[in-house]
Amino acid sequence: MTSISTAAPVVPGRLEQFSTRIAFFITGFSMSAWAPLVPYAKGRLGLDDAGLGLLLLCLGIGSIVSMPLAGAMTVRYGCRRLIVMTGVIACLCLPLLATLSSVPLMVVTLFVYGASMGALGCVTNIQAIIVERASGKTMMSGFHGLFSCGGILGAAGVSALLSVGVWPWLAMAVVALFIALALYKAAPHLLPYGSEPGGPAFAIPRGVVLFIGLMCFTVFLTEGAMLDWSAVFLSAQRGVEPSYAGFGYAVFALFMAIGRLCGDPIVRRLGVHKIILFGGLCAAAGMTVATLIPVWQAALCGYALVGIGCSNIVPVFYSAVGRQKTMQENVAVPAITTLGYIGILMGPAGIGFVAHLSSLGAAFMIIAVMLLGVAISGQFLRV
Repeated sequence: MTSISTAAPVVPGRLEQFSTRIAFFITGFSMSAWAPLVPYAKGRLGLDDAGLGLLLLCLGIGSIVSMPLAGAMTVRYGCRRLIVMTGVIACLCLPLLATLSSVPLMVVTLFVYGASMGALGCVTNIQAIIVERASGKTMMSGFHGLFSCGGILGAAGVSALLSVGVWPWLAMAVVALFIALALYKAAPHLLPYGSEPGGPAFAIPRGVVLFIGLMCFTVFLTEGAMLDWSAVFLSAQRGVEPSYAGFGYAVFALFMAIGRLCGDPIVRRLGVHKIILFGGLCAAAGMTVATLIPVWQAALCGYALVGIGCSNIVPVFYSAVGRQKTMQENVAVPAITTLGYIGILMGPAGIGFVAHLSSLGAAFMIIAVMLLGVAISGQFLRV
């Protein structure tokens, strides 16, 4: 088949920017819609905590496997086809995740769903790099802000439907319909091409791409820590009722979304290096405040600082990938995204290991030191 990328490219404009925002919103919405279904799946399948952990690992494995493939396929088939295809696959998987009672079928479906999410995340970032570069403006924080908004709305919307007694399969049908309509709206102005052809389909990150990927690993690890351990810390260390402990992650996610939605003019004003410096210092300070000041109010303030601090670091890294010349972006974007996902998947487990040997507070302080490392190391980024 002839590569779509060889066709005369459409020069991205306002309509392409709008469709890119929708694609990011769809990605965040699709990913988060699954989270409220996890307790239902656990009960329906009769799994204990260990079994559920192994089941959820299938989602992460699917994501990591699909990312390099997505980069290579974007060159051949273009962003539009890949975004629509992976979005449709997610629409088909979600109702199944709400109804399947067979563990083997659930394993396969979660793997496919994870693969669709990993590929969708990669392709939307490749499209965003092309669109931002064509505009000559800083836009990546706003794009990622729509991802955060989609994540908040997806989790909150599904939780609201389930709380009023809507059947899980019906809630997922509503979600799938919403995603399908959003794809229909975005599709005409998604890019029919991807990155420039050339370079290997798969490559180990090197040079500045490896440097960016390792810093992304730390920021994504921090996000994973907030997702999996913030409520545990509030409950076990600060005496917050378990039913309210989830507000810790909600505060983090809300302030991350606000930081990203307001981020583009701030990035333009301060520049990449100051964003990484101030963001890393803010996040490290937030983690320190949450850990060392022994009241729950301080922990919530700390989580807010972590959200604000982390909000624009990853977007400026993706913009930097679009400017570097060491590796083609269709290889570089999957590489740094994969390293980030490894941080999300392995980080919480590593935190649990450190907490077992010492304490959860000690694990959080290790993350604070790693965030300081990002703040300092980011000053050596040259792209």
